[in-house]
Amino acid sequence: MPDVDLDTLRRWPDVEAPNLFAVDASDRLILDEASDAISAAPAGTVVVINDHYGALAIGAAANLGATAVRVFQDPLVSEAALAANARGITEELRSLPLGRELLSGATVVLLQVPRSLAELDEIAAEIARWAHPSVVVFAGGRIKHLSLTMNAVLRKHFGRLDVSLARQKSRVLIAREPLAATSEFPVREYNDELGLWVCAHGAVFAGAKLDLGTRLLLSVLDGALADATTAIDLGSGTGILAAMLAKSRPSLSVIATDQSAAAVASSLATVQANELADRVTVVRDDGLKSQPNASADLIVLNPPFHVGATVHTGLADRLFRDAARVLRPGGELWTVYNSHLAYRPTLESVIGSTREVVRNTKFTVTSSRRRVTASADNSTGTSDPRTER
Repeated sequence: MPDVDLDTLRRWPDVEAPNLFAVDASDRLILDEASDAISAAPAGTVVVINDHYGALAIGAAANLGATAVRVFQDPLVSEAALAANARGITEELRSLPLGRELLSGATVVLLQVPRSLAELDEIAAEIARWAHPSVVVFAGGRIKHLSLTMNAVLRKHFGRLDVSLARQKSRVLIAREPLAATSEFPVREYNDELGLWVCAHGAVFAGAKLDLGTRLLLSVLDGALADATTAIDLGSGTGILAAMLAKSRPSLSVIATDQSAAAVASSLATVQANELADRVTVVRDDGLKSQPNASADLIVLNPPFHVGATVHTGLADRLFRDAARVLRPGGELWTVYNSHLAYRPTLESVIGSTREVVRNTKFTVTSSRRRVTASADNSTGTSDPRTER
């Protein structure tokens, strides 16, 4: 088959905009640096990690002949984008969780370097632990997102590290000779302020610490809908909000949901560490896609304002729409966000009447009440334009 033009790949169902791209120069450089190793790799021994939208996996399978490629992507939306982009091009790809099944016997690993050192540490440890002793890791990224500390993290787990020449503001770190290692994740810390065990895998925001936005939201959350019986922690991260809601309201049934595999694993570990598994259900979901209309009384949300490395509010807008659909009429969305983002007009439009609960020098907490007379918006914002006429 002819080579796939990677420029034709899309981000869908993730946010799409003229300044957001499905492939970048680091994808191409990783594939070029690894091309000989991929072509020589035994069947089923090429693994791809942190592929944004499928460029690495599809490039390796369709353009370089890799077979039975195993793939791990932390965001669920990236898995969906890979599946959509690979449709009709290659069936040689299989998504798996980070761990033994993904990495056992791997001889070539293609990795988009994460920006978090903790995430890189966990990934590198898993590769060193499970891959074949001959494994070569091609870890690339944009130079502005790479640091010498990342080299040190890789050297912690590999005996040899080489660095490629730069091209189009990208570079590849090439690691060999895995060292014996045991995983230090999830990190588990007791938070005296909350009276809560917090567990965190490498990719979650703030690790096992209590971030300032969540602290502010927790300080006023007792004022949220008093008669709520069902609540959702949307974008649960380490599960702090879900766990605290369950602890403070024994009659409340709580769902913790996140699209990140690391966040879901962290939330589950936090819930279990605090003996709340009978009260909190943890799910991996693209927003609230799997939740029924008008099924929740209360939703709490600390929305991201980045899409990858780009400042963009599109993901928050999608989460607001999901919340509008899933909240019952009269239900409440409690949101904490950086004050400069001025989400309040959007919340007024999408959810309903919105009031400022508290504000400090950096963050704002608002409470939005779902309109009682308006019908829930059935749109999830993820329809594929390729199927529309």
